[in-house]
Amino acid sequence: MSLETFPPPAGYNAPEQVHITQGDHNGRGMIISWVTSLNEDGSNVVTYWIASSDGSDNKSVIATTSSYRYFDYTSGYLHHAIIKELEYKTKYFYELGTGRSTRQFNLTPPKVGPDVPYTFGVIGDLGQTYASNQTLYNYMSNPKGQAVLFAGDLSYADDHPNHDQSKWDSYGRFVEPSAAYQPWIWAAGNHEIDYAQSIGETQPFKPYKNRYHVPYRASQNKYTPQNSWLQDEFKKVNRSETPWLIVLVHAPWYNSNNYHYMEGESMRVTFEPWFVENKVDIVFAGHVHAYERSERVSNIQYNITDGMSTPVKDQNAPVYITIGDGGNIEGIANIFTDPQPSYSAFREASFGHALLEIKNRTHAHYTWHRNKEDEAVIADSIWLKNRYYLPEEETI
Repeated sequence: MSLETFPPPAGYNAPEQVHITQGDHNGRGMIISWVTSLNEDGSNVVTYWIASSDGSDNKSVIATTSSYRYFDYTSGYLHHAIIKELEYKTKYFYELGTGRSTRQFNLTPPKVGPDVPYTFGVIGDLGQTYASNQTLYNYMSNPKGQAVLFAGDLSYADDHPNHDQSKWDSYGRFVEPSAAYQPWIWAAGNHEIDYAQSIGETQPFKPYKNRYHVPYRASQNKYTPQNSWLQDEFKKVNRSETPWLIVLVHAPWYNSNNYHYMEGESMRVTFEPWFVENKVDIVFAGHVHAYERSERVSNIQYNITDGMSTPVKDQNAPVYITIGDGGNIEGIANIFTDPQPSYSAFREASFGHALLEIKNRTHAHYTWHRNKEDEAVIADSIWLKNRYYLPEEETI
């Protein structure tokens, strides 16, 4: 879509591209991010208060502010502020901007607990096309979603000449109607790399890491230290407090589409045994611009000598879901391998989104919603049983 489709808000130095994401591990913190064209007094401040109060309890936080250059583009001022010690299940208003350009939004931290119902939207490879707009509209039309798990590939700026950075601005305005009110948890995809040596841009992820406040720095280690970190993270998950273990990656490990076939294989061979051992419930991926859901299978007995690849049913394994069907500019990936392999439970080359409804510590209901004009049609659904609490029971 053209940039005019998602215009900046009216007003002098008005805050735009507002989005929020989780700010701590206990659900009482939120990161508020926004962009202004100028870095003037007050433009880097977020004020927030409990919606039911009389306004006398207002609190303010000063954001960290940065900007970046990319080829011939200079970004606006990118602000990130963390608001803390929020009350669970309490609606808050938060306000950005100054004078007549002030804009107000709201958020509600959910109640926490192993049996508290919670619903995630699941989207990947969204972009900013007519189909993308359908996907976001359909998701927002469903009142159940409380947060979005995003499987990578956001703006697709790199599909335009010189990685047109204005596409990052229009994308931020595009998702704001949802992302300003509920947290979006972002995974990085290949379209976030923005490496372009031909125009002198050799710092990977420059736009993404400036705009989206996500954990990416860590210690910059590779190989063994990274492996040790992941193993330690699995051990830290207290399944009595956090029953459901969900992983976001970008390239799918089980993929029967001709596009990007086997690209995630080296990662699968390395990490799949850990996922099975730690009873990961679901793995969401993007990258392939279609939809696919696997059976609970594992292939940890892969024989590299004779090349035999025979996934087998394994009730300790995750369900693998490819959700790279958000609607991006590159179109749908409509060529699947034939016949459909036994590990593939459902697959379809259509755009859409998904909902994951956590019911309690043992059961969750998952649905995939295909785009159909101005509505979403449930085309795939499944009940999921938690691998930690019900390890031997088959998924319904």
